[in-house]
Amino acid sequence: MYTDRRLLKSNAKTIIKTARPSLLTAAVIFLAVYLLLNTLQSAVLGVNISYDDMRQYMNYYMNGDYQALIRLSESMIPPGSAYLLNAAISVVLYIFGAGFLIFIFNTIKRSGAVYGNLLDGFGLAGKLILLALLQGLFIFLWSLLFVVPGIIAAYRYRMAKFLLLDDPSRGVTDCIRASKQMMYGHKWECFVLDLSFIGWWLLTAIPYVGYAVMVWTTPYINTTYVLYYMALAGKPVIVGPAPSEPTYM
Repeated sequence: MYTDRRLLKSNAKTIIKTARPSLLTAAVIFLAVYLLLNTLQSAVLGVNISYDDMRQYMNYYMNGDYQALIRLSESMIPPGSAYLLNAAISVVLYIFGAGFLIFIFNTIKRSGAVYGNLLDGFGLAGKLILLALLQGLFIFLWSLLFVVPGIIAAYRYRMAKFLLLDDPSRGVTDCIRASKQMMYGHKWECFVLDLSFIGWWLLTAIPYVGYAVMVWTTPYINTTYVLYYMALAGKPVIVGPAPSEPTYM
């Protein structure tokens, strides 16, 4: 089965334009929290080196006082608690990102999407974390053979998170097995779909301008991937404005 990426993207644009509640608004909320936590991560692991520190460092080096040099270097390294906090923030970002996908799923399936869906990922935190750990372990083990097997493994398990978010009753290992079956014969197709977004990703890398671009690319790319999953799963998708709610005078 061939999946037309142009049709997927066209449908994603239509869904974004007609979604109620607004997918763009959900993306703005998601990005605001994401950037806030990202900034916190940078502050936690940030290394502040003053001019005096650099001068002292060079003095120790020129005088051959390597013990003092090591002590000064160690004082510049963030403490172990900073790395733990950074890991905790990364987990929160991952789960919050899953909540954004849940919002997209509910929008596409017309199953009552609300902005509160952005927090729904925390109800699946245990499964999401276990899934991420297992995926990372399997990809790492395949990568030990060579780089290419690791990349293939990443695409093999690509749909596991979508399977879990679409049906939270599934077990983690079941999602991994189902993703392996679903991606059989579609890894290259998914790779090409990834490459088709490279222009947008380059734009998001531009300082300041990238933030504005992300307001569009975040819902656009994620909606496209959810539609791709649903196409592989053989699930019908209705594209267009949802029926208007009846109004009562």
